[in-house]
Amino acid sequence: MLNAAASQSIRHLFTKSESVEVAVRCYPSSKLLQGSIDSFKMSGRGLVIRRNFQVEEMSFETDAVSIDPSSILGGQIRLKQPTQAVAQVILSEAGINQAFKADLVEKRLQQVEMAALTNLSGGEPVSFRDVQVRLLPDNQVQIAAKTDLPNQSDVQISLRATLVVEKRRRISFSNPQFEPESVPEPMRGLSETLTMAFAEVLDSMVDLDRFDLDGVVLRVNRLETHGQKLVFSGYAQIDHFPGTR
Repeated sequence: MLNAAASQSIRHLFTKSESVEVAVRCYPSSKLLQGSIDSFKMSGRGLVIRRNFQVEEMSFETDAVSIDPSSILGGQIRLKQPTQAVAQVILSEAGINQAFKADLVEKRLQQVEMAALTNLSGGEPVSFRDVQVRLLPDNQVQIAAKTDLPNQSDVQISLRATLVVEKRRRISFSNPQFEPESVPEPMRGLSETLTMAFAEVLDSMVDLDRFDLDGVVLRVNRLETHGQKLVFSGYAQIDHFPGTR
């Protein structure tokens, strides 16, 4: 009954889920009558958050948890106090690229009013599109995009940067470098200016608080690129189980 209630609660976090597995450890089981659980472990695959953010895998495991035992009879789990859990999140390169098509992300790339951009566009806001991300070894990423100016369309943007965790909740695109090789030579001067401005826009975008998981706050201690996967390790603070208050 406890596992079923926990699984149902966790599924509220996701728009879609391929699989969500929950394991509750409580020994002896009589401790549950006092609302004490030794640990709670969740692992999920093929998850979608807020319709567009694809997570290949997510797992977390708590320390001891104090719950209201009467809530289980109603098919829910209510925490008596917040708890923390060790967490890991794995994103795929394909999932990251899909995220750049989400409304929440696209609107941050539209109608950007930054002096470095408006100086090139005659004072008009500039929008970026067709973002493509490649994960590279050593926490580096290669990013391509396009933009249009009043007198020049399809201006290519190309950069390489290092992913860095800041304050456990922001992902920074550190030390961005313009990569001229993929840009036609006559456009390289213009492209470099646009690329560095685009890097500044990116650097202000990735804040985990914007994912707004119900009752769960994610914090990152470390990230690593492994082939076409980006692995985050950190912790989750669980204030209440999803779908309950």
